[in-house]
Amino acid sequence: MEERRKLILNQETEEDTIVSLSLRPAKLDEFVGQKDLLENLRVSIQAAKQRQEPLEHMLFSGPPGLGKTSLSYIIAHEMGAHITITSGPAIDRAGDLIGILTNLEQGDVLFIDEIHRLSKVVEEFLYPAMENFKLDFIVDKGPHARTINFNLKPFTIIGATTRSGLLASPLRGRFGIFHHLDFYSSEDLKEIIHRSAIKLKVNITDDAAKAIAQRSRGTPRIANRLLRRVRDYAQVKTTHGNIENDVVDQAMKTLGVDAVGLDDLDRRLLGVIARQYKGGPVGIDALAATLNEEVDTLVDVIEPYLLKIGFLKRTSRGRELSQTAVKHINGEILCPDALQQDFLQ
Repeated sequence: MEERRKLILNQETEEDTIVSLSLRPAKLDEFVGQKDLLENLRVSIQAAKQRQEPLEHMLFSGPPGLGKTSLSYIIAHEMGAHITITSGPAIDRAGDLIGILTNLEQGDVLFIDEIHRLSKVVEEFLYPAMENFKLDFIVDKGPHARTINFNLKPFTIIGATTRSGLLASPLRGRFGIFHHLDFYSSEDLKEIIHRSAIKLKVNITDDAAKAIAQRSRGTPRIANRLLRRVRDYAQVKTTHGNIENDVVDQAMKTLGVDAVGLDDLDRRLLGVIARQYKGGPVGIDALAATLNEEVDTLVDVIEPYLLKIGFLKRTSRGRELSQTAVKHINGEILCPDALQQDFLQ
């Protein structure tokens, strides 16, 4: 059960993280999907390079696993800059932020993942750094207090968030470029799977790639993770080691992933709403308590995909099941292609 959850809920092992890094695109031309976003990025990067200036501070928002970190690496590569990676929860004190910022060189990129989780104190120090590339640090207290000014070299902050609504308005206002990443289509995911299969040195048929793409919840990270698990299954359970459609079906059954990409926790959530709450509405706190899961896990990881494919409705009174979800719970065979078509609209 726990292994199945790890597969979907973006909890990677160290080995998975290393493999994921090797599958990341290195250039904008290698990045699949998000076409409008990529075109805008190309314009911003080219303009900044022509002016010989760092990029404006940039904010990426969207569900986990859609490529926010990958795009940050790509931007740094395209700008010929060094990138420093950190996260909102990792910066506990203002001193930590000062140490990071003073070590940045001209044009460097600072990527802050889950930037909405920065503490208020750290945010206050970040404002002048983003606006004027300066830091004002107060030492001592009372009559002995004095201000130390740090002049920073111009740099670019790239923030990533899964909960853009939680960003403070003053912080959001200091970003010059905003981009929202949406779920990927099956065709884009299929192309990503083919490219990853080449890097993993495994043969995969077009039908098998499509079958994995339909179960990937519109998310490249999950697509690559499913591909690695199917590769393991093919290596152990078949004589040829190739990934074919029947191999994908068998591997997905062992992993507990159904034809539209729902795993055990998704089905538990839908089942609880259907049986214990008679289809809803039900509050998210009540659902989290019933499932013994964190509210953030349900809101950030589980709900976005269920909302997108029309299985779940979020109302002012709580969460409700759609008729499509009821059919799925009752075992009616749903066509993944039809769901994907709705998914893109």
